Amino acid sequence: MKDHRLVAELLGLLGEDGLIRLAEEHAGIRLYVPSNIDRSQLIDTVGIDIANKLSRRYGGDYISVPMVRDLRARRYRDQDGLSNSQIARRLGITESGVEKLFNRSPVKYRTKKTDDRQIEMFPSE
Repeated sequence: MKDHRLVAELLGLLGEDGLIRLAEEHAGIRLYVPSNIDRSQLIDTVGIDIANKLSRRYGGDYISVPMVRDLRARRYRDQDGLSNSQIARRLGITESGVEKLFNRSPVKYRTKKTDDRQIEMFPSE
């Protein structure tokens, strides 16, 4: 099952560019996020800024990195100008799979609604 809450949380933490970079390197796997990134390979794959943000929020835990194919496909088409066949190769799906992604309405990733009357027990930053 897709976890839209995790995607929304990662979008808020990393931004769209950061989430796409994370997904391009680690999509579909459980990723260990170290609390100390000094000697981590995470810096090499996603950069120090993204690694720091992930470490502050998820340090010492595993996260299941979402595929976010819909988000990536739309970025590749709209900003990079790639064709459906090029997008299919990048995402590891068929061309008809890419067409199906574009025929669906875009997914809206929303964070969980919060009650303004309650304090945040575990601040993200």
